[in-house]
Amino acid sequence: MRVLIISTNRNIYPEPVMPAGACAVAEAAQRYGHDVKLLDLMFERDPARAVRRTVKRYRPEATGVSIRNIDNNDISRPAAFYKELKAVTGAIRETSGAPLIIGGAALSVMPRELLAETGADLAILADGERTFPAALEAIATGKRPFALKGTARMENGLFVSVPAMLRPSVTIPPAYERWLDTRRYLQMLSTAPVLTKIGCHFKCVYCTYRKLDGERPYELMGPAEAAGHVERLSRTGFRDIEFVDNVFNSPPGHAISICAEVIKRKIKARLHTIEINPLFVSRELVRAMEKAGFAGVGITAESASDKVLSALEKGFGAEHVIKAAQVLRKSSLPCLWIFMLGGPGETNETAAETIRFAKKNLKPQDAAFFNVGVRIYPGTGIEKIARAEGLLSITPGEMLSPVFYLSPHIHFERLFRQLEEEIAQNMNFIDIRSMQSNRLPWIRRAFALLGARPPLWRHTAIIRRWLSALGIGEAR
Repeated sequence: MRVLIISTNRNIYPEPVMPAGACAVAEAAQRYGHDVKLLDLMFERDPARAVRRTVKRYRPEATGVSIRNIDNNDISRPAAFYKELKAVTGAIRETSGAPLIIGGAALSVMPRELLAETGADLAILADGERTFPAALEAIATGKRPFALKGTARMENGLFVSVPAMLRPSVTIPPAYERWLDTRRYLQMLSTAPVLTKIGCHFKCVYCTYRKLDGERPYELMGPAEAAGHVERLSRTGFRDIEFVDNVFNSPPGHAISICAEVIKRKIKARLHTIEINPLFVSRELVRAMEKAGFAGVGITAESASDKVLSALEKGFGAEHVIKAAQVLRKSSLPCLWIFMLGGPGETNETAAETIRFAKKNLKPQDAAFFNVGVRIYPGTGIEKIARAEGLLSITPGEMLSPVFYLSPHIHFERLFRQLEEEIAQNMNFIDIRSMQSNRLPWIRRAFALLGARPPLWRHTAIIRRWLSALGIGEAR
C-alpha cells in the first residue's frame, strides 16, 4: 500500500523537535512492506497547501496524521495547536477518499475530543509501531480495522475504544535523515531524540505520562543497545543527541550504565537531557554524565517548597532539591532548573521561597526557567483537585482549549510582578514568554552561524545582555 504519514507539529519554541514517533511509525510500516512517504509540516509556510500537493502527487491508500501537542502550555498567551488540525484533515479529505488514521502523544491524552475534532476514521491509542501496521494490514485485505486492540473510533456520535493488551515497546531511534530535512533542524540547534525507557514510577498530579505509557513497571532498553543507537546517530552526522525519557535518571543505575557504555565506546557526541529528577542526583551520576559528554541537563524540580512539592505529589522534598543543587554546584555540567509556580498549595511566600533558592544555587552557566500555572488535562490528579476546590466546572470534552490551575491562595498579579522583577534583576532567569519570543528563531540562527552548539539556554545571560546592548529589549 501507498501510505502517507503527516507530522503536524509546527511549534518551533523553544526549538523545533524532530518527530521521532512519526519517523518510527513510518519505518515500522515500511518494514511491513508498505510504500511510505512522510510529510513533515514543521517548516511549511502553508500546511494545507503542502498537504493537498502531496496527497495529489502521492495518491495514498491510507493516511496517518501524527499529533504531538494540544497547546503551548502558556497561561498568559495560550495557543491551541489542535485548531490547526482541521485545515490539515480538511485538505486530506478534499483530495483523498482513503482511510484517515490519527495518532501521536496528544491522542493518548484526549482521544475522544481529537477524534471528534478531526473526523478521522480511526485513532491509534497505543504502540503505534505495531498497531498502525496492523491497521494497514486490515485495510489492505479489505477488513475493518476497528476491532484492533489499542484503537478507537467514533460510531454514531459515541466514542468506542478497544483497550491495548500489549505494553508499548521502547522506540528504536529511526533514521531521521531518511524521513526529514535534518539540515533545517540542525540549523535551528535541534537535537536528535533517543528514548531508552518507557514508564515512570512517579505520580505527579499534573502529568499525562502515565496515560501515555500505562502504570506498569519500567521497560528499559539495555545500556549497550542505547549506547549503540547514540553511536549510530553520531556516525550519521548528529553531534547533539538528547535522551527524551520521562525521567532519565530513574532508575539511577540505568542512567549510570548508559553513561558507562558511552564512555567505553568513546563516542564523540554532545549529550543532553532536560529530565533529571532531583531525587536521584548523586555524585556518581553527575561524574558519569560529565565523562560521557553531557553538554547540559535540565532539573525538573518544579518548586523548592516542601508544601508545594507534597501537594504536587512529586515524590521528593525540598531537602532533595537542595542536595541536588549542592552536588551540581561542584560539577561542570550546565543546568537548566525548571520551576512551576502556582500549583496546589502555592502562596506568594512559597513562590518567593523557590525564587530565593534559584538565586542562591545557580552557577554562572546555569539558567532557571519559571512557568506559572498548571495545564489541566482530563484524567489527571490536578483535574480532581481543581474540581474539588471549585475551580473547574467545564466537562472534559471542553478541555481541548487550554485551561489552567492556579492556586486560590496566591495573588496572580502580584506573582507576575514578583517574577518580572526577579527576571529583570537576574540575567540567567527566563519564563515561558522568553521561550516563545518571536526573536528566538533568529537568535538561534545567529548563534548557530557563530558556531554555538545546543543547548541555547546555556547562553541565557549572554543573550539578554547582548539584546540590551543592541537596544532591542529582552527576548520575551
